[in-house]
Amino acid sequence: MPDSAELDAADPLATYRDRFVGAETPLVYFDGNSLGRPLRVTGRRLAEFVDHEWGGRLIRGWDERWFDLPRTLGDRLGEVCLGAGPGQVAIGDSTTVLLYKLMRAAVAAQQQAGTGRTEIVLDRDQFPTDRYVADGVAREAGLTLRWIEVDTTAGVSADQLAEVVGPRTALVVLNHVAYRSAWLADAPELTRIAHEAGALVLWDLCHSAGSVPVQLDAWNVDLAVGCTYKYLNGGPGSPAFLYVAERHLGTLTQPIQGWMGAEDPFLMGPSYVPAAGIRRFLSGTPAIVGMLALADMVELVAEAGIDAIRDKSVGLTDHVLEIADELLVPVGVEVASPRVAELRGGHVTLNHPLMREATAALWERDVIPDYRDPYGLRIGLSPLSTSYAEVRSGLESVRDVLAGLTG
Repeated sequence: MPDSAELDAADPLATYRDRFVGAETPLVYFDGNSLGRPLRVTGRRLAEFVDHEWGGRLIRGWDERWFDLPRTLGDRLGEVCLGAGPGQVAIGDSTTVLLYKLMRAAVAAQQQAGTGRTEIVLDRDQFPTDRYVADGVAREAGLTLRWIEVDTTAGVSADQLAEVVGPRTALVVLNHVAYRSAWLADAPELTRIAHEAGALVLWDLCHSAGSVPVQLDAWNVDLAVGCTYKYLNGGPGSPAFLYVAERHLGTLTQPIQGWMGAEDPFLMGPSYVPAAGIRRFLSGTPAIVGMLALADMVELVAEAGIDAIRDKSVGLTDHVLEIADELLVPVGVEVASPRVAELRGGHVTLNHPLMREATAALWERDVIPDYRDPYGLRIGLSPLSTSYAEVRSGLESVRDVLAGLTG
């Protein structure tokens, strides 16, 4: 097995770790796919924003930069991380709200076209928010949910999707990386299958954006949503992003009509007229402060390169599997993620009946993974802020904690 120190010495992205707050401490952080570490530069940016851009420019900031920031930062995010051309990505609202907007818009478009399509397709192990929002949209629009049963150690395959889509399918909602297993879906193939059935497709990119290369335009994706506080390090509650393919911008109508998405936001007229382009999918006043850390991370991803980041991610997760086989599988731990790198996103889930108790004990030791039922310890690795030595140190602690719990 490669030595962790040797892997760090050979890592071309190793120096990026120094740019993150807390990376110099002995704490082991295995939850970068839930909340990324902040960048050091972001503290200075926030202070400067308060002192000068907010404190100095005050309301003038809206005319000078803030009003367009959801679109300009969206364009940059699309360019660097999403494979999306200009005018198709915007930042704003939470992931839940954006999922609702796009699901409801897609369903309404199908109904208005008179297609007779009455089903939303999704899988049983999809991230809970996706399932909850889809359930609400289905009830609101008089549709039904069509479920794909999946292995919790894997995800939706092409054959499984092909079996359930058809003339009744209005919308297919899929996770690019499964939150539990890290299964990396074949997005272009699944999109093609859904389109052949006449359905629209909405991809949840929360566990891939900033870690796994995405090519929304090339894959012919219709709609996508993702959060920005995981691999994009936007901070707690940072606003999510949405993607609407250019071909749909003139036909989809978003359901939460607010002043920021109006044709003339400052007219304050008696009726709502949607703006042209991606801005029509905005609703209320955007979270400008919440976009600042995201902007820093997008530029860091651009500097490092998303392909190099993916290479490091694969290296880290491969290292987890190697160490798990050495230290943890012999004591009853099961790997609940794909072992083939091409089928795996940026985390690895390790199952054991005592993982809930182990997670609590690990947190007391400053080793921070997270827990997912059933019995899953999720090792989430943010490539630019995680070292190979950190991986080994953390997994040795997992071994020690399990040994203590099992006597």
